[in-house]
Amino acid sequence: MSHWMWGPLLLFFACEVQTQVENHVTFLPGAFQNVNVSLNETVEAVVTRIPPDMAFITLQFHTLHRNATLSYTRIPDEGLSLTAVDSGLLSALQPAQTLLSLFLSSPEEEPVSGTGVFLSYSSTAPVPGACNLESSLDVDPNVYISYNLYETTVRFGPANLAYERGQSPAACDTSTASNTRWRLEYDVYQYFLPESDLSESSLFSGLQAVANTRGMAASGRLVVTLKSTDKTAMAFNSIPGQGVIYSVIVRDPMLNTSASYVPAHTYACSFTSTLDGCQTLGKISTKIFFTIAGLAGLFVCFFGHRFFKCELFCMGFSFAVFFFFVLITRTTQLDYDIRLTVSAVVGVVGGVVLVMSWWRFGSVMACVVVVGLMLGFLVAAVVLFTPLGDLDVFRNSDVVFWVTFCCIMVTLPLFFVRWPREGNIVTCGVVGAYAVVLAVNAYIYTSLSYITLNILKRFLNNNFSAAFTDTPFQTIDYAMITVWVVLGVCGVVLQLYRERSRPFFPPSPYLMWLQERERRKTNVLDPSHHVPSLPGRMVERVRQLIGRREPAGEHTPLLL
Repeated sequence: MSHWMWGPLLLFFACEVQTQVENHVTFLPGAFQNVNVSLNETVEAVVTRIPPDMAFITLQFHTLHRNATLSYTRIPDEGLSLTAVDSGLLSALQPAQTLLSLFLSSPEEEPVSGTGVFLSYSSTAPVPGACNLESSLDVDPNVYISYNLYETTVRFGPANLAYERGQSPAACDTSTASNTRWRLEYDVYQYFLPESDLSESSLFSGLQAVANTRGMAASGRLVVTLKSTDKTAMAFNSIPGQGVIYSVIVRDPMLNTSASYVPAHTYACSFTSTLDGCQTLGKISTKIFFTIAGLAGLFVCFFGHRFFKCELFCMGFSFAVFFFFVLITRTTQLDYDIRLTVSAVVGVVGGVVLVMSWWRFGSVMACVVVVGLMLGFLVAAVVLFTPLGDLDVFRNSDVVFWVTFCCIMVTLPLFFVRWPREGNIVTCGVVGAYAVVLAVNAYIYTSLSYITLNILKRFLNNNFSAAFTDTPFQTIDYAMITVWVVLGVCGVVLQLYRERSRPFFPPSPYLMWLQERERRKTNVLDPSHHVPSLPGRMVERVRQLIGRREPAGEHTPLLL
């Protein structure tokens, strides 16, 4: 009888203990912990075994793309909580405190999963975000990210000097002496995740590698070091579909100590958008356009000089498409597909105009100079795609950037005056091979597409000059560089070998027709001299068709 009485009670207490375990997660300082937060659930995150020499602790929690709420209290309140994809809170420790609790919940009508870590800092480390003026949190150690098609903006709040447990922090803006926060420096880092990898495991692995100061300094790329007098906001190039983790490390040069802000990540695209989201990047119109361009580029790479008219059409098409797309984008609000279609039509017109100008006037040098400008454009874009493009002189002045770009662009065609055939063949190989790279980029992301895309963004966005244009170079990029070099070299060598005994350039058809006409007029021994002109032949043919035909037979008497 007693067995049946105590059985339900034991089951009840067992269920109660299990519920408490599900709503309770224990962290160790510096150890990552994966956490699942169910709907209408609040998970208590507890860190234990806090060393006595630590002065403050930050809890950071990261998800792939869903918001999570991190709070000082079980019920989130304004000024005591933060809701974000990458959220973090800083807690100053009291004397003899060895345990700390914070709370996680899902603000949306869906469960959320992520990874979190507690990081502790000593009383000599600067306090991230302790002097922020914009956040509702008193101390905000978070890095905030916003992005658009052109640039990704990273901002954070200023830090303050270190202080002991139980003491009050120093005032933020009383003076700018060396014993105030104004001596602090901020290192801005970025860390590229594997290309075309939108998985949660890839993100969590990257965050575990760069969550603290040592990991970010070892694995990340230092972009810039800011003084306390600089603006705490930076702009970077947006790369849709490419995961990037941004973080800031604040340093105290006097005490030689540092502390990390809470890293934040972005893919510069939306995971929830059904149109052109992260999972469906690349419009069908773009893929069709660049697939055709890639096939044309492959033809030009190996046969451009032999089929000179086709080469001129492709080069004129490229120039017209690029500049008209810039014009129509800056002056209208048309849909992207419409802009691309109209630009393609104008590109066809541009290609025909360049071909007809050579056909009518026969000026090979003028056409080759236009072709040389195409190669100059690509070379200038490559030069400014390197770290040289991120120099302050180019980021702070559009005039310096465009003057440098134009000087490089117009210098190369000067060599074409001395070696027109060789220059034309080199252009066919280099530009045609790059068109193949762009075609591959329509299906598989590669950073090489940003060689020209960065120039296009700078044309379209007046504020893009301030953005850092770093892009990741990973396995696919080195493979595409190899493809570009191999195709270009093979195309140039093949055309130089095949054209070694042929005339430099094919003659103009119109000029050939004029010469042939003059030859027929002056050479009476040429049978074609006695052939009526084309209009005369056409008139005679019409007379034969509409005139009355004479009957066959003899009507006059024979003359003896």
